[in-house]
Amino acid sequence: MQCRAGCGACCVAPSISTRFYGMPEGKPAGVRCVHLTPERLCGLFGDPRRPAVCSAFQADADVCGDNRRVALANLEQLEVLSRPD
Repeated sequence: MQCRAGCGACCVAPSISTRFYGMPEGKPAGVRCVHLTPERLCGLFGDPRRPAVCSAFQADADVCGDNRRVALANLEQLEVLSRPD
């Protein structure tokens, strides 16, 4: 599936544990990435400074659902389930 324009859920819900351009401490879960544009697009798309985890993410109907609200909820749940005990 193609990313839904104006969604940006994957730039908010998950944490990014590695440092990257503009966020030297990484990104906590639920915090908007500094590179998410007002249109909710990735400002680093195609840029080599984009985190590898972001480049590897592929939109999928099971994760992204039918709308941004569902995508945020699903990604938040995946974030919780993937935390180490």
